[in-house]
Amino acid sequence: MCRNIKTLFNFEPPATELEIRDASLQFVRKLSGFSVPSKANAEAFDRAVEEVAGSARRLMEALVTQAPPRNREVEAAKAKAKTAIRFAVER
Repeated sequence: MCRNIKTLFNFEPPATELEIRDASLQFVRKLSGFSVPSKANAEAFDRAVEEVAGSARRLMEALVTQAPPRNREVEAAKAKAKTAIRFAVER
């Protein structure tokens, strides 16, 4: 799966429309193999992004959990620390 697509469910504050659309765009790019579609494919590409975004929005509205919402800053700090360890260069 595409590494750029991030988990959007169960965060405080909830995912924004822009975050949902960006994840949908990444998903359609991955499926199609296009980062920018040709003029001939632009309409189908854009329609797919909107359909995926709609499905993602409906999914997140329907999901339930007993877990407390995650904090965006805490999760970002964890990811940054993990990346630092992964790409650490010994000198």
